[in-house]
Amino acid sequence: MREWAEYSLDESGGRVTVTITGPLIVSSIGRLDPELRKLSDSVQFVDISGASPIDTVGAWVVHRFAADKGAEIVGMDDKAEVLLETVEQSGAEAPVAPKRKKIFGRVTEHVGIKVIEFGRGLLHNIAFLGAILVSMGGVLLHPRRFRTKALVRQMEQVGVSSLPIVGLMSFLIGIVIAQQGAVQLQQFGAETLTVNLVGRITLRELGVLMTAIMVAGRSGSAFAAQLGTMKLTEEIDAMRTIGVSPMEALIIPRILAAVIMMPLLGFYACVCAVIGGAVIGDVLLDIPFLTFLARIQEVVPPTDFWVGVVKAPVFGLIIALAGCYQGMQVEGNAEEVGLRTTAAVVQAIFMVIVVDAFFAVFFSSIGWI
Repeated sequence: MREWAEYSLDESGGRVTVTITGPLIVSSIGRLDPELRKLSDSVQFVDISGASPIDTVGAWVVHRFAADKGAEIVGMDDKAEVLLETVEQSGAEAPVAPKRKKIFGRVTEHVGIKVIEFGRGLLHNIAFLGAILVSMGGVLLHPRRFRTKALVRQMEQVGVSSLPIVGLMSFLIGIVIAQQGAVQLQQFGAETLTVNLVGRITLRELGVLMTAIMVAGRSGSAFAAQLGTMKLTEEIDAMRTIGVSPMEALIIPRILAAVIMMPLLGFYACVCAVIGGAVIGDVLLDIPFLTFLARIQEVVPPTDFWVGVVKAPVFGLIIALAGCYQGMQVEGNAEEVGLRTTAAVVQAIFMVIVVDAFFAVFFSSIGWI
């Protein structure tokens, strides 16, 4: 059974002595500390001759109580005297919590820190891209170092394995666009223009954009988690030790796989979305399925197709770059893997949308509307 430290009050000759007995250690002082804090009587002496053993926590409680009451500690053995001197020298009057800044100062400081972190992250990403280009140059000079099997494996992971989810989501998106567009266009007697709406918006924007978002959530996060785990288990350091370049073995196959497969996935997504729109056209608008598909070829200009084709590899590069960069930044512990994986997905989706906005302005300025 646990023995608790206790105290008693003794008054003699007009002087009050607090006598502490029992072990003054961290596991037995839990009851004594709050009782001493509540004691309001005037105390002249604190007797700890009956307290043994004693540790730093017990010495600190006794020292604080004696200092608050202005009392003298008596009955110390050599160990207790050393501990009491140590805690007395380490005492400080600084507040436990730092002074809280005003809200304006806190907000501006926080925003400034985020801006600096964003600038550093941008520089590091550019440097990472430069390292990738240098490694690619080395592979071009020495083609035998190119890892074809790794590229094919990553193409399978990024592209082939994504076909079911990308096809399903794109098909449903085509259905939603056609249904909602038809409801609005029927008010003006122009429901036949649903074909134009579905064809142009999927080929030009939503087909590639939604594919990029799904690939970022699926493959971008996988890149970050895989590389982060390898970094954490020191596999990447081991590769460097035996003379294998992580850039050539791990990064370049993933970058190329994303860049190559994104245009194919984007086109596949557009086809599935158009088929979904054609199904709704056949069911709700009495537009035959084959007529809907034939009409798509007439109303959708070739520039819309090329807009999607041009944007797709850039989106793939952004997604792979974000995933690989965040994965290579993992340090410390397993929690860092989760944080970096989340950061990779958020960064990839954010940059894809920003770049898509730039593409929209650029293509409008050159007349591809």
